[in-house]
Amino acid sequence: MDWSLTEVEAVVADYLKMLSLELAGQAYNKAAHRRVLLEKLKGRSAGSIEFKHCNISAVLIDLGCPYLRGYQPRANYQRLLYEVVEQQVERFSALDSLALAAAQQPAVFPENVDFTRVETEAPVKRHSVAEASPRYGRTPVKRDYLAIESRNSSLGQAGEEFIFRYEKWRLAHIGKSDLADRVEHVSQTKGDGLGYDILSFDVNGRERFIEVKTTALGKDTPFFISQNELHFSRDAGTDFTLCRLFGFRQTPQLFSLKGALDQHCDLDPVTYRASFS
Repeated sequence: MDWSLTEVEAVVADYLKMLSLELAGQAYNKAAHRRVLLEKLKGRSAGSIEFKHCNISAVLIDLGCPYLRGYQPRANYQRLLYEVVEQQVERFSALDSLALAAAQQPAVFPENVDFTRVETEAPVKRHSVAEASPRYGRTPVKRDYLAIESRNSSLGQAGEEFIFRYEKWRLAHIGKSDLADRVEHVSQTKGDGLGYDILSFDVNGRERFIEVKTTALGKDTPFFISQNELHFSRDAGTDFTLCRLFGFRQTPQLFSLKGALDQHCDLDPVTYRASFS
């Protein structure tokens, strides 16, 4: 049964309230919020509300907005849901301020990083499980916070430093200290424009060209590449690796994509926005 306008408005308003608290760094309880919604939405199960939260995450990503950690985006949402999210985000001035501040916030290298726990599996292009109708548009409501964050030079530099140190640790950890000493942060030593940020090596000493993309948001957050980076990834083939750092301000993790980037991601032909759904 399709959700009514009243139901959709209630679940979206609650989600955006939690998102504003998360962006502000304030504590909240997802279970408590869900219990309140169950009282309001008679006949809806906890599972259906959870699914709707994941749909909202997908809408927010399409609008260029951050989404709640823990609610993995599920696309193919109702047109009604898209319209309600768009309207409520447009009216939620505090959320605009919080999202903009989060996107522009400076970053520093995190302390006490356990490199043994940072690597995880990469997302894959997925065929969405349809809830109702296909997705609609990718026009940001006020501004594209994801694009703004991608231009946050402080966050980008901190992420590059993270991967530079990680690569030195990785090689030393497998007994290749000679190779670890040769890892180079080329975006610092040679400048931007090479198509990659870090020169590293595999276990056999073969060069690895690593491009770093960093976000403070979740694993499914799209990232942006340049035309030069795309062409270099194609030319370098399996010697090219994109390292995607996510959750950088809380618990940094990373996944890697090896080879031509358009084999792994859906790329917008105008913005070069890379996504997995």
